[in-house]
Amino acid sequence: MSVPEAMTAAVYRGRRTVVPESVAVPAIGPGELLVRVEACGICHTDLKKIEYDLLPGPRIYGHETAGVVAEVGEGVDSYAVGDRVCFFHHIPCFECHYCRFRDYAQCSTYKRVGVTAGFEPAGGGFAQFVRVMDWIVRRGVERIPAHVSFERATFVEPTNTCLKGLAKLAAVPDESVLVMGQGPIGLLFTALLRRQGVRSIYTTDKVASRLELSRQFGAAEAWDAGGEVLEGVRSVTKDRGADAVIVAASAPGIVEQAVSLSRRGGRVMLFAQTSPTERFELDGKSVCADDRAVFGSYSACADLQSESATTVWDPEFPVDALVTHRFRLDEFESGMRLATRPQEGALKLLVAPQE
Repeated sequence: MSVPEAMTAAVYRGRRTVVPESVAVPAIGPGELLVRVEACGICHTDLKKIEYDLLPGPRIYGHETAGVVAEVGEGVDSYAVGDRVCFFHHIPCFECHYCRFRDYAQCSTYKRVGVTAGFEPAGGGFAQFVRVMDWIVRRGVERIPAHVSFERATFVEPTNTCLKGLAKLAAVPDESVLVMGQGPIGLLFTALLRRQGVRSIYTTDKVASRLELSRQFGAAEAWDAGGEVLEGVRSVTKDRGADAVIVAASAPGIVEQAVSLSRRGGRVMLFAQTSPTERFELDGKSVCADDRAVFGSYSACADLQSESATTVWDPEFPVDALVTHRFRLDEFESGMRLATRPQEGALKLLVAPQE
């Protein structure tokens, strides 16, 4: 495969600014891969870093990445040029205190980003080529079957994060679960809950088309987030509140609302509250005296890589219905604006770097 010396990338330059630039194709070392990026999902985790200027530029973000191996470093015998792959940009050491308790996202090795398109490693998927570092190559790459599209393969990483969250939530089939927010992640939760046999799934969102899709994905009831959600939840749970609530959206007051919608003794899992600028306030009684568990779930789980890939490879898993828009690298700013201000008909946005 012919590899150019330069490529196009959407480069974050700080102050909420991302611009298309020509940059050098990253050189790889022993044990590494160079991958030509065919598709990369636009994730709200990266958008928050851009919107709130959480990390200094320049950086090239993008971590829901799928593509084709373009070069193979010395010592790599598990992959060859032309292989279709997707990969995780974080892999833990499996040996530290956090890893022994499977808290992989808190491992210092995990916190190192192992995929880059140049500058400080930040995922790199918003570029035409990425360098996959050796510890990711050893344990963080999944082959894409021939019948699976690159677009579909970009869902392996986000599906993993949802599976991790559901493992922590530990919902059983006869519990009621409320998923607040039916963007791409919220809809993944809805589909996975249904796949796991949970029958009483309820959802909220402000966009009507998302609510309709959530019903298709398995929601028993779907309510407008600005409407009578409390009344709806109380009605279907005999006035108790939901057994478990997943907060898959970020908005002022949403955490407090989630607690009010859960039953005494229930669980509330925060999934979208990833920025240090986000704040919420809970009274002691609602957590302690009411026996609630309020906890977070963040990033992927290394133990769930194969399961997440197998789930996405299954043609019955409805992720293709989530993709609504595709952007070239020189259109990234438009995609970013659409992703941060959801509107009717917009769900999962992808970047197609080779177009």
